[in-house]
Formats: sequence, structure tokens, C-alpha cells
Amino acid sequence: MRPVRLPFFYGWVVVGVAFVTMGVGVNARTAYSLLFPPILDEFGWERGLTAGAFSVGFLVAAVFTPWMGRLMDRRGPQWVVGGGVALVGAGLALAPLVRAPWHLYLTLGVLVSGGTLALGYTGHALFLPNWFVRRRGLAIGVAFSGVGVGSIVMLPWVQALIARAGWRTACLAMAALVLVLLLPLCLLHRRRPEDLGLAPDGEPEPPGVAAGRPANVVDPAWTAVDWTLARAARTPRFWWIIVGYLTGLFSWYAVQVHQTKYLVEIGFAPGVAAWALGLVGFTGIAGQIGLGHLSDRIGREWIWTLSSAGFVVCYLALLAMPAHPSAALLYVMVAAQGMLGYGLAAVYGAIPAEIFQGRHYGAIFGTLSLASSAGAALGPWVTGWLYDVTGSYAPAFCLAIACSLVSAVAIWLAAPRRVRAVAGRIHLVGS
Repeated sequence: MRPVRLPFFYGWVVVGVAFVTMGVGVNARTAYSLLFPPILDEFGWERGLTAGAFSVGFLVAAVFTPWMGRLMDRRGPQWVVGGGVALVGAGLALAPLVRAPWHLYLTLGVLVSGGTLALGYTGHALFLPNWFVRRRGLAIGVAFSGVGVGSIVMLPWVQALIARAGWRTACLAMAALVLVLLLPLCLLHRRRPEDLGLAPDGEPEPPGVAAGRPANVVDPAWTAVDWTLARAARTPRFWWIIVGYLTGLFSWYAVQVHQTKYLVEIGFAPGVAAWALGLVGFTGIAGQIGLGHLSDRIGREWIWTLSSAGFVVCYLALLAMPAHPSAALLYVMVAAQGMLGYGLAAVYGAIPAEIFQGRHYGAIFGTLSLASSAGAALGPWVTGWLYDVTGSYAPAFCLAIACSLVSAVAIWLAAPRRVRAVAGRIHLVGS
């Protein structure tokens, strides 16, 4: 029996911890889609105002994202992820006290949305890419697929709690789950394998070092630069990533927050609408793992494009449902959003890591994530505002389709393939 190589093993321990943390943490935020209808029914606030709590939370929290990247560079993920757990737990525990819109904005908005930036895609993308090079897309896809597993387990549970005991009890139950389960796991996180004397991918030494430079480097002059935030911000690639992230996350979160209410209004039962939201996350498991692995073979740009196309199909299915509210269209919407759209997460951290990898990557990625947070904030708010103005979701859904198309083009222009090749393309480097 061959002994287990510690470097390879511990990298996947970090992935497993991220899997659980994201499964619970991100879905604590996603559950806002389930809390949204009963909060509207109880208080009678405007839809745009109520959805704005989700959006404003992202915007306020986004101010701290560059700081979060710097904290990751200096202190590591234990501090970043642990802080996120504390914020999410506090926001959910205080949510039952909501009596006015600003209470909602502070608790389920700033505290929960802000905390899940550290527990979710942004926080984990700050350090997970460091642990893998050849398997980077696969590893991130596996870690991020925890969101899908968590959604199929956690969201129906939350919906059942809301139906049986009300949305306030559901918030308290989620707070207990976040604090009891996730706080101990924070101790297992590590920023990079070198901190433990290990190497990425579980290799005894990084591939290609003996040849003078890593084998996946396409542009040695670019990778030789010690990329600081100031240097990165002076490059077109930095700004193309910002455009791609802002528009891509706009499309993602616009549908995530409003999907449940939309489906109920066009005739689907609340239980079916909640099931659809959970199933999107569940199908996202296959999407994130499969597309993450595929991105290691064909490149990150292709996967971002396929995922953007998934959101286009998702919105087209939603637009067709009022006239044809069929199970077939519901399945198309779920599959396109989950199996394709959620593939964005698998390459979200890999794209900037391959372009700006280095000592200051946390600060760079933290700043780039401002665009993601802005897109995630604007999507739900603009969608709710357009509904309040027009009485229809159609204009907002058409806008989201346009954003998905722009996002795909922007990532091609950022061109990570021209800096570092993925494993499936390494044999082409230097040819």
C-alpha cells in the first residue's frame, strides 16, 4: 500500500473545509430569496425597497473587500473566514428584531451579505488558487460545489421552518448552524501550501522549476513582474476583469433573489418555487465540478462563456414562462442556471490568479472583487426597481441577458490564456 503524500492530502483537506463553509455560509445569504416573500407580506414595503437590503449589504460590505484581501495577505484565512462567520451569525441572530427597513438593511443586509463575502466565493478565491496549479479549476469547482449541496439540504429546511414557525425562527436556526458548525472549521484553513513547507498540487517541487520557470507560463515578462495593486490597476486586463465580474454577477444575483417571487406570481406553488431554487444549487454541483475540470483542459475563457450562455438561456426560459408555465421550461431554467451558469464560480478565482499571481494577490483580488460585489448588489436592486416602475420583470431580465453577453466578451479581452496556460494546454507553451 502506497503511503499518502501529505502535500496532496492537505490541499484537499483545505478544499473540504471550504466545501462545508461555503455550503452553509453562502446559503445563509441565498435564503434571503425565501425570506423575501414573508417579509413583504408582513410589512407591506415596496419590492425594490425590500430587495434593496440584499443589494445595500453588498455595496457597504464591498468597501471592506480590499481590506479583506490585505488581511488575507498578512494574517491568513483564519482571520478572514472567522470574521465572516461572526458577522453572518450576528446578522441572522438579530434579524428577528426587525421592525423598520433600516433594521433589515443592517441585519440581513450589511451583516449577512458582508459576512458571506468572507465565507463565500470572494473569501475563498483569495487563497484556494494557491493550493493548486494543474488541478486549479477542478479543486475550486469541488470547493465551490459545496454551495450546491448546501442549497439542496439547507433551503428546503429553511422553507419548512418559515412555513411552520415563521421567518424569524428560521433566522435564529440558521444563526445557530453557522456559529456552531463553522467557527471550529476556521482553524483548519491555511493561506498557501508553502506556509506548511508544501507545494501546490501535492508535488515534491513545482512543475517546471528545473527548467528555469514554471511550465505553464506563456508570457515570462508578464509573470516576472512583482504585481502590486497599483501596477495591476494600470493594465487593461485589470479593468476588463472588472467589467466581466460586474456584469456577470449582476446577472447571477438578479435571478437568485427574485426567482422565487417571480415563479410564485406566474402560478407555481411556493413549495415548488423553493424547490427550484434549491435544485439550481444542486445542479450547480455538477456544473462547478465538471466545468472547473474542463477549464483545466480548454481554458478559463471558454468556461466563463459557457456559463454566461447558461444565464442567457435561464432568462429566456423565465421570459417564456408566463405564456407557457410548464414543468419543461422550469427544468430548462434550473439546468441552464445551475449546470452552466454556476460554472462562473469555478473560474472566478482562477482567472485573476493566473494573471496577477504573487505576493500581493490578496490586495489585487480584493479590489477586483469590488466589481463582483457591485454587480451582486445592483442586480437585485435594479431588478426590483424596474419591476416597481414597469410592473413587469421583462425589462430587467432583458438587461441581465445583455450583461451576460458583455461579461463573456470582457473575460476574453482579459485573456488569462496569454499569461499562463492551463494543464491541458501546457504542451503548447513555447511551441
